[in-house]
Amino acid sequence: MRIYFDHNATTPLDPRVADAVAAALHDDFGNPSSVHHFGQRAKQLVDDARAAVATLIGAEPSEVIFTSGGTEADNLALRGVSDALAGQGRRHLIASAIEHEAVLNTLKALQLHGSRVTLLPVDARGIVSPDDLRAAIDDETCLVSVMHANNEIGTIQPIAKLAAITHDRGALFHTDAVQSVAKVPTEITTLGVDLLSLSAHKFNGPKGVGALWLRRGLRLSPTQTGGRHERSRRAGTENVPALVGMGVAARAAIDKLASTGTPLAPLRDRLEHGILGAVSGTTVNGAREPRVPNTSNISFEGVEAESLLIALDLEGIAVSTGSACSSGTLEPSHVLRAMGLPPHRVQSSIRFSLGLGNTEQEVDRTLAALPGIVGRLRDLTRASARSRTAASGAGR
Repeated sequence: MRIYFDHNATTPLDPRVADAVAAALHDDFGNPSSVHHFGQRAKQLVDDARAAVATLIGAEPSEVIFTSGGTEADNLALRGVSDALAGQGRRHLIASAIEHEAVLNTLKALQLHGSRVTLLPVDARGIVSPDDLRAAIDDETCLVSVMHANNEIGTIQPIAKLAAITHDRGALFHTDAVQSVAKVPTEITTLGVDLLSLSAHKFNGPKGVGALWLRRGLRLSPTQTGGRHERSRRAGTENVPALVGMGVAARAAIDKLASTGTPLAPLRDRLEHGILGAVSGTTVNGAREPRVPNTSNISFEGVEAESLLIALDLEGIAVSTGSACSSGTLEPSHVLRAMGLPPHRVQSSIRFSLGLGNTEQEVDRTLAALPGIVGRLRDLTRASARSRTAASGAGR
């Protein structure tokens, strides 16, 4: 039996999504730009998917731009707005220090082409202060980008307040909502934003497909040129099967949010409270509330996170040390560092992110296994420290 607690990295396909994608791959091969029956059938499927995604975030279908995922959506938002407003002398962009690499690395690239970038700090809870934004924004600011929910710690930012401050200075506001869409209500009117990114594979849809919502009337320079697809905002023949799958996943998410609210929170809390109670030297990182209902980031004193991840995987339990897009690097989490956590806590932190299919039995099995695993790893750490001390003494 294997347990998957890494839903913030990616989610399993909803079986209804898999069936819809398979059917579209087999039956609906037409190009949506073609005028014959096969093309128009494909176009209708794309339109249906666009309507579903729009409904999920409370938008109009014509405002939804399909992309290859969250990273492209973030790039299109930042580069598209920056290019569109550069002629007005607005070359300043603001983001939080805990944004996803899709935002942070895009800002670094824009800096190389003359843009000015400001990164807002976060407090020990991982929250951006509206006062810090108020102090940083100026008349040259074109765009502020602050994620709705953080992918590592799950904290939710005060987006509506930040957007209002941004609009008072005549700038636009973008939010990367990849980790909040389908987990909590994400209505664009409530958030008050101008652009919003999302990705299908974070809510049980296919990989390689996402969307950028763009408020009607805003100027946006395309970053991918060619044909007139997506109202001339993103060229390229549409990936019809993937879009069909995203549409089905969006409709499932709408139903879930409407009928059960946030059912993952009790399961997440059962896991979190169990760990804190059964394993000494454990601390939750980031604000407990507001937070998406599926995420818990916990530091285990005296344990290297990578060692704990591997030990859990050997027990059949999949977790993460942070963003999947940063896996394989030796760099500590930029999110936890920005929160001011000491290095030993940064290096001992594990993310548990729950989702479709997780059960109380899986949580309880994890809680039964963790104390022994952590105890063994701490014993190894202490033994290693004693060996180093002895070797150092012998060398003198």
